[in-house]
Amino acid sequence: MAVSYYTEEGLQKLKDELRELQTKGRADIAKQIAEARDKGDLSENAEYDAAKDAQGLLELKIAKLEKVVGDARVMDASQIDLSKVSILTTVKIKNVKTGMEVKYTLVAESESNLKEGKISVESPIGKGLLGTKLGEKAIVKAPAGEIEFEVLDISL
Repeated sequence: MAVSYYTEEGLQKLKDELRELQTKGRADIAKQIAEARDKGDLSENAEYDAAKDAQGLLELKIAKLEKVVGDARVMDASQIDLSKVSILTTVKIKNVKTGMEVKYTLVAESESNLKEGKISVESPIGKGLLGTKLGEKAIVKAPAGEIEFEVLDISL
C-alpha cells in the first residue's frame, strides 16, 4: 500500500479506532471465547467456533488498520499547490450542462463524507478533478455517463 495523506483530524480518528479495537475489541472477544469455553465440549460448541472466527476477523482488521496508520502522512497545508486541484483542496465546480455549482473538499477515502462536502480522491469526481487547473474543464466518468465540470475556484 502506498503512502496516503490525511488531515490531522482524519489520522487521529484512525488511531482512535485502532486503539479501541486493540483494547476493548480484544477484551470483548476474549470474554466471549472464555464464556463459550465454559459451556463444555469445544468440539461441538458453535458459540466457541463463532467467537474464534470473530477473533480472527478482529485481528485481520487490526492488522489492516495498523498498516494504514503506519503508511499515513499528515498533509501540511503550506505545501499544497493551489494552482491545481489536489488532495485537501476545496474546489468549486460548475456542471457545464446544468449550470449547477457545488463545492467539494478532496480527501482520503476514509475521510470522505458527502454530507460534509468531503469526497474521496478515489471517487469518480475526485479522480476526474485531480490535477485540473482554475478555469479548465474536467470530464468525469460517472456511473450515469460522462459529466463535464468547469473549475471555478481552488482553495484550502
